[in-house]
Amino acid sequence: MDQTDIVILTLLQGDGGLPQAQIGARIGLSASAVNDRLKGLRARGVVSGNTVIVDPTKVGLGVLAFISVLIDWSAHSTAFAAAVEAMPEVLECHHVTGDWSYLLKVRTCDNDVLEDLISNRIKALPGVTRSQTVFALRTEKETTVLPIG
Repeated sequence: MDQTDIVILTLLQGDGGLPQAQIGARIGLSASAVNDRLKGLRARGVVSGNTVIVDPTKVGLGVLAFISVLIDWSAHSTAFAAAVEAMPEVLECHHVTGDWSYLLKVRTCDNDVLEDLISNRIKALPGVTRSQTVFALRTEKETTVLPIG
């Protein structure tokens, strides 16, 4: 990956719908050259998919919480990860160091749905011994932009 690729990625992180011709005009390449570079980035797995960022509060998902989960032994880790992968409320699942096994970022429409998610779905998974939930009162920064440039 060279500096031109980094500039293309930076531009697309700012506006994923930016036409290739506009990207090319900004960096001195033709649209087809930008297309070729994007194909190469996709082939190498640097870029995958195209997405739209939706404001969760505008679609009724105003409850944001982070759930720390303790698994009793590593044999349950694969099953746990697969189970939370299938839960649409779980936006992120991280295997972490420290006192907990996993950290989950979840969004729900209300506290009742969150309680059901924790009590009846997450805590019911094999190997889960304990959890702790932290509510986000307000989000000061949330981004998908990586500091690559």
